[in-house]
Formats: sequence, C-alpha cells, structure tokens
Amino acid sequence: MALSSTASAPDEAPATTSDSSLGDVLCEVRDLHHRYGEHVALAGVDLSVRGGEIVAVLGKNGSGKTTLFRLLSTLLPIQKGTAILDGLDVSQHVHAVRSRLGIIFQSPSLDIKLTVDENLRCQGALYGLSGRELSNRCDELLDQFALTDRRRDLCQTLSGGLKRRVELAKGLLHRPRVMLLDEPSTGLDPAARLSLWEALQQLADSGVAVLLTTHLMEEAAKANRVVLMDQGQKIADDTPSRLRAGLGGGVLTIVPDDIATAKETLQRELQLDTQTVGETLRTPCDAPELVATVSRILGDNVQSISIGRPNLEDVFVAKTGKQFQ
Repeated sequence: MALSSTASAPDEAPATTSDSSLGDVLCEVRDLHHRYGEHVALAGVDLSVRGGEIVAVLGKNGSGKTTLFRLLSTLLPIQKGTAILDGLDVSQHVHAVRSRLGIIFQSPSLDIKLTVDENLRCQGALYGLSGRELSNRCDELLDQFALTDRRRDLCQTLSGGLKRRVELAKGLLHRPRVMLLDEPSTGLDPAARLSLWEALQQLADSGVAVLLTTHLMEEAAKANRVVLMDQGQKIADDTPSRLRAGLGGGVLTIVPDDIATAKETLQRELQLDTQTVGETLRTPCDAPELVATVSRILGDNVQSISIGRPNLEDVFVAKTGKQFQ
C-alpha cells in the first residue's frame, strides 16, 4: 500500500487579469431556458462576461454547454430568458449581433485547399470588407498570430495549432467584441493547446470578451473564471482558485480494493463521508494525520492513500455528488 501526504501537482495557472483592468459587460445571459421537446437543456442560466475576461463553461457532455453556445451565436431561437451581447438583445437584433461576434466551432471551418491569406479574404468578403481595409486587417492579424510567413501556405499543410490560429484570425477580421469558442481544443495535441491559449490571452488583453465551452479540467483552470454546469443549470461561478479553496486545504484520495466496503467502513468507524470518483474515494481533508488513521481502519482493503490540493474535478463532485466523465 502507498501512503502519501504530499500535495498533488497544481492545476495550470489561471489568467491573472484583475477586476480593475476589465471592461464593460459584453455578454450577459439572464434566466435562459431551452427545451428540445421534453428534454430540458437549459433551466434558468445566468452568466456574464466582461471585456478582457476569459470565462470557461465546464461541464459533462449533455450539461447544456453547446446549447448555450448555439443560443448566443443566434443558431437557435431563444425560447425563454434574455441574452445581451454588446448591448443588443440577441433575439431582436440577430444580424447586428452576428456582426459583433467572432465564432469558432468544434469542427474546423477552414478551406484546406485555400491558402491562409485566401481563407482570411473569403471571410472578410462575407462581412463586406474589401480593398485596402481588408488588406490592412489581414496584415495586422497575420502579424498578431505569427502567421505572416505562412500566409501563402495551403491550410492543409498546417499543424493543428496553426490552423486554430488561422481560425482565430478569421473570427477577428470584423473586429468582434465577443469571441465564442465551442470546445476549441478538440483534436489538438498539448503543444497546439498551449499555442491556442496564448492566442486567447492576446484576445483578452486587447479587450475582447472570450467565452468558451470545454469538458477539459486542465483547460478550464487557465481561465479567469469557471462556470460549472450540470443538467442545464449553473452550479458554480468563480475563479479556479476560489472554487478549489472552497473545499479547504486538501482532498484525501483513497484507492481501495473494495470501494463499497471501504466506504461503509469509513462511515461506520470514523463518520467520514466520502464520494466515489472512478475507482477512488475522495473527501475534503485538512489533517495529514488522517492518512494513518484511514490506513489503520481499512487495513488490507486499500492500495494507496494520498492528500493533495483540490482540483476542479473535486469541486464538481462536491457540488453534484457525481463523477465528472
């Protein structure tokens, strides 16, 4: 059996934009509801994002993240509630709202048979840009995302990270105030994900409000704020550090041979409430000496016991009583 009281590796450091440096609220959702027939996808969600802020909406598949994204991007009509983008009601000013949005979907949107420059120019034409204005915007964005030397390359030759940068540049051509990204890291390797987040931080630094959906804990931990969703409801909304701090100083993780027996034993002998996460039992813990006590109580019915910092998965489990998968 392995025993450990050392802290687990910390989550990725979140963006550090202070409240005083943030701009106005550019995306606001109030009491948003949506149904697909009898299925409730959203059940009264409230949310706001300010300029210069990166907000990650984190939840399991089916939690309502993508429905929220589709409503904000005007792809679905709003059934109940209000969504305001850059001061405009989404349900009443669809075309004006679209002109203020930059959008990146899960599925790649590049025409891989065109060059980087050609993709940007086609995008610009859709928004009525042309001539010197379009050329200047292309030059600025290619420089901003370190793509100038790749502008004549076919997109099919680019790496996943570079393709995402081109998609970001496309989404920013018309100078949107709000950037929506649905699962932007889908299909990207770790290096490409890092490159993507560097680009997202550049957007926030320029005053854009960035809202993204994700089911990746390590990705959400980099945001200024994390909104946890479950079954169409917002269950938490705060900075990653404050969400973790809400669980106390640490989390005890137990890997038993028999989960059901271990759970019952700890409740009976120590009045210790634990939650099942995969093949482990977890519970908030600020007392390292509890490791030895649990080891003694469980005896041979344990493989390892450790104490580490709470992570966002621990927060989700504590809020919902369910495993995050």
